[in-house]
Amino acid sequence: MTKYLISFPSSAMVIPEGEFQAVVDASHAVVREAKEAGVSVFGGGINEAIAPMKVSATGAITEGTYPQTRQIEGGYTVLELPSYEDAVTWAARIAAACRCEQELRAFQFDPES
Repeated sequence: MTKYLISFPSSAMVIPEGEFQAVVDASHAVVREAKEAGVSVFGGGINEAIAPMKVSATGAITEGTYPQTRQIEGGYTVLELPSYEDAVTWAARIAAACRCEQELRAFQFDPES
């Protein structure tokens, strides 16, 4: 089985006024379905109120992030699925619930994870 990252940036999620709770309810329903199906690994949104930090091997902390990852925000779901086709199906369900396209990526196989 392969783990897939399904995600979207915050800016992609444009919700008409008064429909936020409906989107929350729909996205939570898909998450519950993934958990019930036994395919959910992890999901959540980046807390954009907390600034990113880089931590070195010595534990030293530097404010900020790598230039190429400056815009990481939004929502993320990791599912473990038997096929790419299944991943596309789940990504489509999440896209419908969140009302925005989802980015789909496969993690490389690692027997330790």
